[in-house]
Amino acid sequence: MKKGIHPEYHSVVYVDGEFEFTSRSTATSDEIRNVDGVDHYVIRLEISSATHPFYTGKQRFVDTAGRIDRFRQKYGAGS
Repeated sequence: MKKGIHPEYHSVVYVDGEFEFTSRSTATSDEIRNVDGVDHYVIRLEISSATHPFYTGKQRFVDTAGRIDRFRQKYGAGS
């Protein structure tokens, strides 16, 4: 492998409400949490396997970016 072209991997903890899991990623954040003596970057998720409707069988409405309203304005649907 060539030196200097690959991103650095960091320990991260993904947080979705009360559900958390640790992994490694190239993503970082300003928030750091110590888990089992190792510092992890905290990555907050809107939907994970713990809250996804496919896995939970429950419907959950998430529209943080206003995509539905922009679609309705653009195409005039469902006014």
